[in-house]
Amino acid sequence: MAWSTSSGSGMQPRETATLTRSFQIAIPKAVRTARNWRPGQEFAFVPKGDGVLLVPVPDVETLTGLARGANPDDYRDRSDRS
Repeated sequence: MAWSTSSGSGMQPRETATLTRSFQIAIPKAVRTARNWRPGQEFAFVPKGDGVLLVPVPDVETLTGLARGANPDDYRDRSDRS
């Protein structure tokens, strides 16, 4: 896992954590701070190769208006895909 440090994010190229006996991982402070992650925030685990991506689940308020202006008549269903 490598991150760019040129952005001034404060993250080191390799931040590590240890899986506890109760299967918990503490996210390093540099990562939490750089990503502005907060306690109680929900995350999704997305399989990626031999590992997983940890992705924050957006709040409903964040998604409000996301598709504003989209043309519903131009919707493609799975049945019309090649």
